[in-house]
Order: sequence, then C-alpha cells, then structure tokens
Amino acid sequence: MILIVDKRLSSKLIEPKSIEKIFKIDSHIGCATSGLVADARALVDRARVECQVNAFNYDEDLAVASLVKKLCDFKQSYTQYGGVRPFGTAMLIAGIDASGPHLYETDPSGAMMAYKAGGIGAGRNEVMEVFENKFKENMTQAQAVKLGLEALSAANENNLKSEVIGIAIINKEKEFHTLDSNKVKEAVKKIK
Repeated sequence: MILIVDKRLSSKLIEPKSIEKIFKIDSHIGCATSGLVADARALVDRARVECQVNAFNYDEDLAVASLVKKLCDFKQSYTQYGGVRPFGTAMLIAGIDASGPHLYETDPSGAMMAYKAGGIGAGRNEVMEVFENKFKENMTQAQAVKLGLEALSAANENNLKSEVIGIAIINKEKEFHTLDSNKVKEAVKKIK
C-alpha cells in the first residue's frame, strides 16, 4: 500500500517539513489527510487508541475495516448535535491485515468507501482520472509509486516538486514507514 501527499504550500515562507499530512496509526495502518490538520490529528490519536485497546484486549492487530468503521461512527456522531461541529478532514486510510491490503476513503460526515486506488483534496478529479485509466491489479511497489506520482503530477499541471511530496509505504515485509527526501527525489525524477 502506498500513500502519497502534496503538501500544497500556501506561501513560499512555509517550511514543507512542518506540514503533516501522512500519519502512522499502527504498524500495519497509516493515513493521508486533507483539510484541517488539527482535526486529522485528533482522529489519528483516536485511531491509535482503538488499535492499542484491540491489541491489549485481544493480542492481535485491529482489522483495517473495523478501525475505519469505528472512526466513521465517531465522525458521524459529530454531525448529529448542536454545539459541536463535524471534523473538517477527509482521510485515506490504508493498511494490510489478515484479509489483505485495504484502502478506505472517509469524509467529514462519517461516510466511508473502499477503493483500489483513490485520492482526496484539491485535484481529486484529475488524480482519479489517471487512476481510472492506468490502474492495474497486482502492481509492484515501484509501479504504484510511479502511478501515484503521475496522478499527482496531473493534478499539479505537471509541476511536481519533491520537497513538498510525502510518500509512505505499508507492506508485509516492513511496517508503515515514510520515504526519506532522497528517495522521494529519485521517485519524482522518474516522472519528469
């Protein structure tokens, strides 16, 4: 599973490293966010607790679908009452569990949808168009990174800058990890 984000700097004075859009939830689950980062951090913290509680109570990893449903139920409850506001973030939650790899998109209302490849935030339509045309089952990790960067490039008018790109990988051999800036630069160079 691959998560790729564009940090979309609103000012050239912003330090790209200070923007968080990819989060590790558990060793087998991560997410990418779009929207209000503070809201995303609150949801990520809740997701981490859900995973820890499951590991403590059952001594096993929480299934990705179960975690997403718990988060979406929580998000949906914030749409029902006065005095609270919905979480202003969409999330792509990716993970690998006993039943295989999973990718879910959630929105502020608590709705969830499973995808083979997906995008959120600004440029979503362009990203999804590239995925619709070029996605293939059983892609290698390198092919998936290349396709994700091509989709992001299409959403950015073919103007990718490696310093504002973040890439995270989750696979069975190695738990959730983000690529360092040198590996991101190498991957972006292959697209240009």
